[in-house]
Amino acid sequence: MPSPEESTRHGRNESVEEKMDRNWMELLQELRVLQTGVQLLAGFLLTLPFQQRFETLDDVEITLYLANVALAALTTALILLPVSVHRRLFRLRLKATLVTSADRIAKVALAGVALLSVGTSALVFDVTAGRTAGITAGAVLLAALLILLVYVPGRLRQQANKGEMT
Repeated sequence: MPSPEESTRHGRNESVEEKMDRNWMELLQELRVLQTGVQLLAGFLLTLPFQQRFETLDDVEITLYLANVALAALTTALILLPVSVHRRLFRLRLKATLVTSADRIAKVALAGVALLSVGTSALVFDVTAGRTAGITAGAVLLAALLILLVYVPGRLRQQANKGEMT
């Protein structure tokens, strides 16, 4: 049981087990959001071969397409991995291990979704507006995602650690 001082500082009065349960539920919710994004992108990618224009793709576009399909499948597997780990560790009193591993897996899956977004955007721009537009779109989106997914959370964490956030 946390001390009253810890409860006030962290805003919660929960046991370690309660905290692990809450963290696990929060991770599952985040994975659900990631899963929806991956499903949408993967669904889009899987419809492309059935379009007439798909036959006109050059080698670079086909390679990018196949890399995106492989990345979508891998990211989907990563999103499912915490569920598999949970099934294997269920009732073994290893919730902390489960939460820690799921946290790491979710971070890698988030990176996979970001790369999938970049690759898919680059492919669409390449096919519709040309190679330069595809490279530019991919690079701009990659920079934007690095700012949004890495820099902004890191900056918010720094501010919170300095006590600047209320």
